[in-house]
This record gives sequence, C-alpha cells and structure tokens, in this order.
Amino acid sequence: MKPQTRNHIALSLLTLGILSACSGALAATVPAGTTLAEKQELVRNNGSEPASLDPHKVESDVEFNIISDIFDGLVAVKKDGSIEPRLAEKWENKDNTVWIFHLRPGITWSDGTAITAKDVVWSWQRLVDPKTASPYASYPGNMHIVNAADIAQGKKTPDTLGVKALDDSTLEVTLTQPTASFLPMLAHPSLVPVDSVLINRFGDKWTKPEHIVTSGAYKITDWVVNERIVAQRNTRYWDNKATVINKVTYLPINAETADVNRYKAGEIDITYTIPVNQFAQLKKTLGDQVHVAPQLATYYYEFNTTKPPFNDPRVRRALNMALDKDVIADKVMAQGQRPAWVVSQPEIGGVKIASPDYASWPREKRLAEAKKLLNEAGFNDEHPLSFSLLYNTMETHQRIAIAASSMWQKNLGVNAKLQNQEWKTMLDTMHTGNFDAVRYAWIADYADAATFLNNFRTGDSENTSKYSNPAYDEALKSAAKAKDVAERGKYYQQAEDILGEDVPAIPVYHYVRTHLVKPWVGGFEPDSLGVYLTKDLYIKQH
Repeated sequence: MKPQTRNHIALSLLTLGILSACSGALAATVPAGTTLAEKQELVRNNGSEPASLDPHKVESDVEFNIISDIFDGLVAVKKDGSIEPRLAEKWENKDNTVWIFHLRPGITWSDGTAITAKDVVWSWQRLVDPKTASPYASYPGNMHIVNAADIAQGKKTPDTLGVKALDDSTLEVTLTQPTASFLPMLAHPSLVPVDSVLINRFGDKWTKPEHIVTSGAYKITDWVVNERIVAQRNTRYWDNKATVINKVTYLPINAETADVNRYKAGEIDITYTIPVNQFAQLKKTLGDQVHVAPQLATYYYEFNTTKPPFNDPRVRRALNMALDKDVIADKVMAQGQRPAWVVSQPEIGGVKIASPDYASWPREKRLAEAKKLLNEAGFNDEHPLSFSLLYNTMETHQRIAIAASSMWQKNLGVNAKLQNQEWKTMLDTMHTGNFDAVRYAWIADYADAATFLNNFRTGDSENTSKYSNPAYDEALKSAAKAKDVAERGKYYQQAEDILGEDVPAIPVYHYVRTHLVKPWVGGFEPDSLGVYLTKDLYIKQH
C-alpha cells in the first residue's frame, strides 16, 4: 500500500464532507500496444469449496473472492487507499454522522430489474437480524450505525436500523458518532445489496445459478459442488464497458501440490497460493510467475476460552511464550512472513503497535516463564497438558501444526493432538464451540487495527473464542471515539497489551500472499488485503 493509508483517506474525506465520482471505476486498464487474446477466459483456484455465496452467511476469502466478482457495493477502496464510487455515484455527510448516498441512475440487477435504495436497507437489516445468524452481524455495529449493535444482540428489531431509503435512489445512513473508517468499512462484501424478492421466493436456494441475480461484473452460470463454479460477464453491469474477461472459472482445490501441478499443466491461470516446500524451487524455475506481496493478515491459533484448561490465561500465555515463531516464519514458511506477537499488525492505518515485553526476552527466559505458568496452572511432568489442535485441511496448515506441536512437546512436555477438518466443517465447529484450539487467520476488512481487534470484543459475532474482558472492550470503545489517529493508536496499544496478557489467541505470523500467475494474465495486482478482482484483469495474446 502507498504511504497514504485507507484510514488517512477516510479522515480527509470526512474533513471535506463530500465526495463524488470523478475518475471512473476500478476496471481493467490495458496498456497501449497490448494485443489481447481473442479468448478472454480465466481459471483461478479459490482454495476450497465455498460455504455459501450468500454475502450474509460467509466470513472468509474463499467466499468473498467470488462474491466481490458478482456483487457490487456502494463504494470500493482503490489500491492507493482512496474511495471509489460504485453503485453510489456520489455522497455527502452532515457532521460526519448523517451520510446521504445517491445511487447511479439506471443501475439494475443482472435480470434487468432496478437496484434501489430500498434493496440496500432490506439487505443491511437482514445482515444484522439475529435470525440470519450472519458471522458479520456485528459489523454494522462496529461502524456505529444507529441501533445496529442492539439489533444484532436481539435487543431491538431490524426495522430500527439507522438506514433509510429517502427515495428509490437516495440512501440515508445515520451513525451514533463520527467513524473515521466508515467509508473504507462500507466497501466490505457483507454490505453489498441482495435481492429481497429472490430471497423471499427461493430461501436458501437463491444463490443457485438458475435463480441468482447479481449486481457486479459477473453472474454465476454453473456450479458443480467440489468441482467448479463458472461465472459469465454480466452485460447489464453498470460498468460493463470497462470489463475485459468474459468468463471466469473458480476451482476449489485445497491440495496445494495439485494446485501447482494443474498450473504447470496449463489448466489454471492463477493459483490460490504456493506450497512452502516448493516455493524456492518454483522461484528458481518460474521466476516472474511467482508473485509475493505483503498482506494485512495474521495467522493464529485461537483458544476456546470457556473450556478448561483454556479458561485459564496462564495456560494460554505459556503456550504463546513457548512457540518459536521465528522458526515457523523463517524456516517452515520462508516466503517473507514475519513472526507475530500482536493479533493486529505492527503497522496499520497510520498506527504502530508494540509487541508484549516478553516477545523481546531471550528464548530461555520465555521458556522458563512458560514452564512456571503451566506449573502454577497444575500442569507438569506428572500431569502433562494435552489438547486437540484443529486445522482445516491444507498441506501448509498441517506443516505448521506439526512444527507447533513438536515445539510444545519439546519445550513444555505438552501433547497437542492434531485434528483436521474440511473448511466448511471447521467453521461450523468453531461457531458451535466444539474445539480446544483451532488454526485460524484474519485478513483485514479495512486498514485499521479494529478489523482484527473487534473479533475478541465481548459478544462480537466473530468472537468464536468467547473471550470477554471489560477493560479490553472499554479500550476499543475509546479507540472508536478517538479524535485523531494518535489517540486511537494509544487505545489500540492498550487493547493489544491486554491480549498479550490474556492470549485468547496465539499470533503466529503476519502474512505475505503468494500466487503463481501465468505471463499472459495482465492487470494482476492484489491490494494490501490480498484482494484482486477478475474485472481488473485481461488475457494477453500468447
């Protein structure tokens, strides 16, 4: 990301109080002199079978990668961090708490029916409604939309949400307080409008290819579970003229070796990732086809803090101290990942966040303290700690889990029994609380520490650790009300300091995103969140 982060942009927009379309939409930019292939079709591996393509039912990049291609939101965030008009053509605000969005004239769903402000209102009410059980139900509350938090907690009805359709093309959003990250947060895929008529008619089956209508550059035309999802260009998309790729196929390959083999065989244009054990060799043999970029994302092991022995923070902190994160980042991964001691990021949104003191201790001192903590919690050679470590099926997750479990065994005499599940099953396991410790990761939804820290706030819909600490909640409340970036950073540091003591999750490393990309794919440039859209790409003649 360029020096001006998303948060700085949001603050400057708040100062101006108004922004409107001025430079066109995010789209494929084909350099002069480029000869395009006659066949504009792309095959991208997406890592796993999506749990759903309902924007209100999902929580990971596996689903949002596709949802971002087939649905448009009111706004988007460009790679330089500036805000881009999408379904909303322009907007203005009053006192940074009442926002008025004006939809583009003539925008329609892929079946030709009009997209209206009422669709946005209905969609956001559905998102926060506890009956929907969305993993992102807490998100509008974190944006400080009036009544959103109370609705998500079942204290108020969805129709009290602070969102109104003033007419078919005008939307009013009212906040309880100014929110510096409001516009970047607005770009999240959970906030795209969906068609109420379709959902009321078909229920959970509304995303089937024969039913779905979309608002983005593509429309799903074929879905064979565990085999492929195919999307064709949506000719009714408001910015269709700027799209180049006509057809995109998403593959659900979670075996990284198979991903690379099919890439080498010419069956895949962009891989989901690169296996760590093949990275060095592929870099040597494929050169520029290996893409590596920093990503605002953290890999961590989350504890079930309501379940013994992980209801004891001493146990959680001991396991954190005894994990040799440098070895995992530099030796197991070895692609540029950085060892992590904070859940968010060392630098994000103009804020620098320091690691806990024990992160800088000599390794021997950390291990001695870890043994002492475990002993105080009742675990020792005669009574060793034993638990299940769950991860979703993928070779890299297995390698990291094996490394972590061997470190805990060697350093503390702890027995971590490895267990793997398919992605959708693991998510269900997390949300039902049927786990001891689980591998997870969080990719920033926007460039601010709150996107990571809110997941451990009491009652948050993404708080699958069930962690609760009033002091932590208060620090996040204070950060949200902060008058500037420096003050916000002070409260984020307080929150991270509390996590460093309580350790509801062990940060393992901060990501880089790796892909193999065919030389004929143009426009491939993921943003700091690791997102790239098919409509920004094109196929060169080859």
